[in-house]
Amino acid sequence: MKLVRVLLTALVLGIAGCGSGTTTPAKPYVNTDGYPLDVCVVSGEKLGTMGDPYLIKHDGKTVKLCCSSCLKEFNTEPAKYMRILEDAEKKKTLGK
Repeated sequence: MKLVRVLLTALVLGIAGCGSGTTTPAKPYVNTDGYPLDVCVVSGEKLGTMGDPYLIKHDGKTVKLCCSSCLKEFNTEPAKYMRILEDAEKKKTLGK
């Protein structure tokens, strides 16, 4: 019961999930540049659900996050998240 109360409070305050709590994109995200993922490497949220993906460069590679709030988490363990991206790139290459 306590968990339900906490989750409802978070939802009402708009702090559940990433970003501002917005879950409906202004326009659907369309991957036109060959980026190997359709989800954020940090949160697993579908790209575009928080608005346009938040783009960063890390070691010369573009990384797409669902929102700017994920940047702090990305920066705590960038190698972990870059491995996810690299694995997706390998999988995409092998799938062709």
